Amino acid sequence: MKIRYLVLMHIAVTACALFFLFSICSKAEYRARDTLLFNERMQMLSECVAKEGRDGAERLGCRLLLFTDKDYKLQMNELLQSGAVILDYYEKGELVGKAAWNDSAVLWEESRQSLMRGSLFFCLLFLAAGFLLLFAVWFWFVRPFVRLKIFAAQIAKGNLEFLLPMEKHNTFGAFTESFDMMREELKRAKESEYRANKSKKELTAGLSHDMKTPIATIKAACEVIQVKEKNQDTLEKVAVIAAKAKMMEKLTDNMLKATLEELEVLRVEPAEESSLVIEEMFAELRYYGEILLLNRIPECLVHIDRMRLSQVIDNIVNNAFKYAGGVVTVSFKEADDGVYILIQDKGCGVPEEELALLCEKFYRGENARGKEGAGLGLYLAKMFMERMGGGMEYGNDEGFFVRLYVKKV
Repeated sequence: MKIRYLVLMHIAVTACALFFLFSICSKAEYRARDTLLFNERMQMLSECVAKEGRDGAERLGCRLLLFTDKDYKLQMNELLQSGAVILDYYEKGELVGKAAWNDSAVLWEESRQSLMRGSLFFCLLFLAAGFLLLFAVWFWFVRPFVRLKIFAAQIAKGNLEFLLPMEKHNTFGAFTESFDMMREELKRAKESEYRANKSKKELTAGLSHDMKTPIATIKAACEVIQVKEKNQDTLEKVAVIAAKAKMMEKLTDNMLKATLEELEVLRVEPAEESSLVIEEMFAELRYYGEILLLNRIPECLVHIDRMRLSQVIDNIVNNAFKYAGGVVTVSFKEADDGVYILIQDKGCGVPEEELALLCEKFYRGENARGKEGAGLGLYLAKMFMERMGGGMEYGNDEGFFVRLYVKKV
């Protein structure tokens, strides 16, 4: 529709310009030939001739021909051929000759200038209409495609938040809307793909980390059996189990490390639990070594993810036996809004310069050389505790200690 309007508008402007030019060209220029002007000229001619003779007529631009002139007829023919204005000349009421004004050249020059002005106006008007038409074509038809080009470049770069502006009464409105709908669908597909990949990575990381606890339990049980068992055949079979458990531990560490390179969080879903389940978590770790509970935990409801807290405690106790050995003591202290769990070994502690780095991902201290591990235990433990609304502190005090804070319901 807009193309039709533009064409009609251009035709109308051109028609108006042509009409204006035609009116200028066809307009007769009689200004120099009207009767009043001729009467004035004849009056002035009579006065000048009376005073100055025929020289006065020439001063007025008039040729005075008298019947008595020898070349009267020849000059009359020349004047008639040139299109001069010829009037009768009277003296004392008697016709004595002709007065002629040959101003055709002046009239032609005036007409030519008038025609030039009209033509110039027409050209300017036509040029302005052409430019207006070009601007309208660019504004309504070319500019939307320029925007589409920019939009396509942004989408190709992966910027699916880039909006394609849509204007009311746009000729390509439906076309533009289709492109924006495509952007929305691409955005939804990308978000869906991201959520699916994240879910897979979370599942992989969760399973990898969850497998560490039973593997550690198997290894600890194998170590106990190897100390107490005397049967050689049994010891060989237990050694095979321990070797395979060690291999599984390495594989799960590698898988967890590779997954956490791309995934920053593991899902933590806290719920209301009895605080007594925390004592049960320590009881399940008896295969690591001697764990001494110095007091009973205050009975209350706590806000924890049971599986994640079990992993936290397992990591801390496992590290205590791995790097310090001996007895691990556990004590509980109730606060107004939570419960503190203090886990302490009797080792030589951690160098002060390494304390601040212990919870960094993949960091392992000097005393971890030659020992298995991925440097993720305390990193994950602190993250899990914070996501359960609690916290974790650690330091040196006649050995290395970790203080966990569990929030009450």
